[in-house]
Amino acid sequence: MKILVCTDGSEQSLKAVQKAADIVADIKEAQVTVVHVEESISHPYEIPSREHSPEGHEQLEKEHKKVLAKAQKVFEEKNVKAETAVKQGHPASTILEMASKENYDLIVMGSRGLGGIKKLLLGSVSNAVVQEAEVSVLIVK
Repeated sequence: MKILVCTDGSEQSLKAVQKAADIVADIKEAQVTVVHVEESISHPYEIPSREHSPEGHEQLEKEHKKVLAKAQKVFEEKNVKAETAVKQGHPASTILEMASKENYDLIVMGSRGLGGIKKLLLGSVSNAVVQEAEVSVLIVK
């Protein structure tokens, strides 16, 4: 069983990481990948910000590593080996593409993440993944 676990460092996504670790703890042949998607927004008239500087890029890399290390620690506590990946792009599209191209059996994610506007039922990324995924999706509340 191949499982794609999505995290953005939010409380909800960490609950999803924990749930995925609980699920695969007794499945020896499970292959787990924890992915963190950096949303890339580029507009033709975008004014370069600190994020585009070498120092800003370095800071973002540190944040990505911190988010993934926290998730990986949860799996290590359950004696589960988990690969990690940082991807860049629109979160929902990137997750869906990764799940499809790499033949995952299950996507696990939180019901909402770090988005500014809270949705009543599901976050926009979770909702898009549930609607478009070709594999099962576990949404953790």
